[in-house]
Amino acid sequence: MQSIPRHCFSSAEEIESRFTEHRYICDRKLATTLFLATRLEKPMLLEGEPGVGKTEVAKVLAKILDTPLIRLQCYEGLDTNTALYEWNYPRQMLELRLQEARNIEKNRIGENIFSEAFLLKRPLLQAIQSGTTSPPVLLIDEVDRSDEEFEAFLLEVLSDFQITIPELGTIRANIRPVVILTSNNTRQLHDALKRRCLFHYIDYPDPEREQRIVLTRVPGVREELTRQICRFMQWIRTENLYKRPGIAETIDWAEALLSLGREELTADAVEATLGCILKHKQDLDQVNKLDLPLIVEQLEHDTTRPHLQ
Repeated sequence: MQSIPRHCFSSAEEIESRFTEHRYICDRKLATTLFLATRLEKPMLLEGEPGVGKTEVAKVLAKILDTPLIRLQCYEGLDTNTALYEWNYPRQMLELRLQEARNIEKNRIGENIFSEAFLLKRPLLQAIQSGTTSPPVLLIDEVDRSDEEFEAFLLEVLSDFQITIPELGTIRANIRPVVILTSNNTRQLHDALKRRCLFHYIDYPDPEREQRIVLTRVPGVREELTRQICRFMQWIRTENLYKRPGIAETIDWAEALLSLGREELTADAVEATLGCILKHKQDLDQVNKLDLPLIVEQLEHDTTRPHLQ
């Protein structure tokens, strides 16, 4: 098995710079973890609240490396066949019927139906059998949504990057993929899986970095409006909401306000576009009961921190 090219990044500073070129504002801690993951050839586990940019890390990394992004979206009930491979049963049955119609000898009918031509390759097998000369990026998204049984299976695959298909034998990776797992921390992952990975927690950005992100991702937005948006977002995340908005919602909100031609944040603008940042009715009802003109004014002058009642 070939290894990840250790020379793909020379330093964490290079990663930080390359990510910025691709409009992802990557802090030094995340860049360092990415650098070590490629150098040490270890999977990386990114944990954090929804919308803070975990999945985007894998997407941007694949663009920088100019390599395929292979994504496995996890969910409750995900089984090994869906993640690894399945036999194309309808096509196998059709092949049997065609062979019978061709008057193939009975003892030879079906000899070829368990070959790669009839194999449906799912994300894990695609990553192991990647035909590229550079390592693919394997994104195992929201691994915490899968079952513990699947987590144990995943640990085995990530240890050896090989699988055994009874009908075909053992298939080994020609080149080790770059593996990024993400978790929203809806349940505790097993320690064995965490030990296998380099861990990084992506938190909500501080005000300065959030403003840089918005200005980078939303061309044309005014700096003053960006500052007001980010100050409002920093405040609302401190409140007792069912689901706090992430940086993805900040970007959506900035794009919405820009599309509406807004040049400054007003109470009317907040009220009209709350659906861009709050996605649960109870949170919307809670905020709509507030004195939004007063809140916007207070946040603008930073004299008090209003609280939801």
